[in-house]
Amino acid sequence: MGRFLPLLLLIVATIFTAVHVVQSNSERVRVIPKTLWFVLVLAVPALGMIGWWIFGRPVNTYSPPPTAPDDDPEFLRSI
Repeated sequence: MGRFLPLLLLIVATIFTAVHVVQSNSERVRVIPKTLWFVLVLAVPALGMIGWWIFGRPVNTYSPPPTAPDDDPEFLRSI
């Protein structure tokens, strides 16, 4: 079992990364187009995964929703 653990981890990580590539926004993917990232992750799993997580994935620009109605500019404009 110990011999197959690195291979199993590589397969699971490749699937996880490929799903992440597919679910990412095409307009925010960096360096190369999303389709090429997908092919790279599947063709060269270790290097493709490292490249995606360092250079390709979209930068997280998540902004939390306003906590109160008076913190929401849209709400304030509507009154």
